[in-house]
Amino acid sequence: MESNLLATYYIDKDHPDIIAFSNHACTDQETDTDKAIRLYYAVRDKIRYNPYSIEPAKSAMRASRILKKGEGYCVAKAVLLTACVRSQGIPARLGFADVRNHLNTKKLREMMGSDLFVWHGYAEIYLGGKWVKATPAFNLSLCQNFNVRPLEFDGKSDSIFHPFDTRGNQHMEYVADHGSFSDLPWEEIMTAVLREYPRYFEILDRKTGDFSAEALAENK
Repeated sequence: MESNLLATYYIDKDHPDIIAFSNHACTDQETDTDKAIRLYYAVRDKIRYNPYSIEPAKSAMRASRILKKGEGYCVAKAVLLTACVRSQGIPARLGFADVRNHLNTKKLREMMGSDLFVWHGYAEIYLGGKWVKATPAFNLSLCQNFNVRPLEFDGKSDSIFHPFDTRGNQHMEYVADHGSFSDLPWEEIMTAVLREYPRYFEILDRKTGDFSAEALAENK
């Protein structure tokens, strides 16, 4: 369990900004479960989900850097949540899976050339004697723009993407599990991203967009 409490290059839980953000979110919370719940919602809704924010640089994936930017994609937000939880002395680690029919827009599909999202990331938090999955990726306003239910977290049950949207249409499928990690396997993730989406960074260099606005326009 010790490895899931330590600070690392990416999960820099002892950074002053991480500590301040976490302590503020956990004000007046006494139990580990209550603290984890507060941190989940703080990361989910205060850090904007942005799939155009992936950078091929290790420094971009440090929790403190993600917090400062105020945005990130699923892996980045999972790293931040893990760091925040560890800063409160609660064991946390990272989990990864490949998912299909992930929330998407026309522009992002063109950049990726696929509906398969490899190495989708989430956090796993040790609460009540067991590991509980927590997926803080999609902020509330983004879910509303996509007409999907926002993921809630009660500290007892796994919080993973729902297979159906608010209209009853299937929109998410987990197709492969990569397991759990005490630190971010960044090189492995980037190798997979570059292999599966060779055009992503080429197009990203020329033009970025507002993912939330795209979702609203396409799901009116």
